[in-house]
Amino acid sequence: MAEAISAGLLGIHHITAIAGDPQQNVEFYAGLLGLRLVKQTVNYDDPGTYHLYFGDDLGRPGTILTFFPWPGASRGRHGVGQATVVSFSVAPDALGFWEDRLRSHEIAVERRESPFDESVLEFSDPDGLQLELVADARTDLGHPWTDASVPVSQAIRGFHSVALLEPAYDDTEALLTGVLGFRLVKAVGHRRRYSVGHGGLATWVDIVSAPDAPPGHVAVGTVHHVAWRTATNETQQRWRQRLVEAHLGVTPVLDRQYFRSIYFHEPGGVLFEIATDPPGFTVDEGPDALGTGLRLPPWLEPIRPTIEARLPTLRLPRGGGPGKGAVPRVP
Repeated sequence: MAEAISAGLLGIHHITAIAGDPQQNVEFYAGLLGLRLVKQTVNYDDPGTYHLYFGDDLGRPGTILTFFPWPGASRGRHGVGQATVVSFSVAPDALGFWEDRLRSHEIAVERRESPFDESVLEFSDPDGLQLELVADARTDLGHPWTDASVPVSQAIRGFHSVALLEPAYDDTEALLTGVLGFRLVKAVGHRRRYSVGHGGLATWVDIVSAPDAPPGHVAVGTVHHVAWRTATNETQQRWRQRLVEAHLGVTPVLDRQYFRSIYFHEPGGVLFEIATDPPGFTVDEGPDALGTGLRLPPWLEPIRPTIEARLPTLRLPRGGGPGKGAVPRVP
């Protein structure tokens, strides 16, 4: 297992952000973007709040964008010390499809070339979270949901990268390359790109240096944390020990039902997590039933009636496959 640690992490596991209205969130990500709602559960640290997971057909690591919806809460502020842009991979010939689809739903879209010569569509979700679709020529990427409202050939395949806005490169770069096993692969202007793992989806992170930008504030429309993948519980324990030795204030291991987690802040202020790949989202629902009912961990089941009374009923967009219509409560 020591070799797995020395080789670094495997890539992005998931990214968690803050939303406003949960129904609007489901309609945008499952309906418009065609991601699968793979899990409907609650924030284990605040069980009166949904935790909604969107991803590919099974919610594989590297595809999972999750949300804590805070209805009525104020919007956050994008700034330094935050992950500010979530980028998804799509096939190069899909950009035209997505530009038309987004504009037809009155979403403001800008097409541009990235500093790394990639064709990109920039837009935001209804809460202001900054998103990108990146034309990615790599083949055989991802497992889009075949029952989605978007053709598989045009579908989002998983994460391309995530961008961190930092006051400077040095301390965060030292953590990425000296502790977590990332490699600097590109640098243009105020942006540097780092890679981890063995390539493929969700293995890039960009640092954007913005020394004069104001600090960010995490609330609706912002990223809460970025989670990185590790293969097993044992490798996670080794990562935890490494972070303790680096004086990074890492949490104990927490059971998140679908993975195990440890959390720490990187030097620029972004909350990082290291999450295990197993056991995955089919631990409490079969593949065909993913996302179709409210799932709670065993320690919250005794208060299910109280939790359900506090949560609004969600409806999946029509045409979203077997889970369309009202999302049922689970007996």
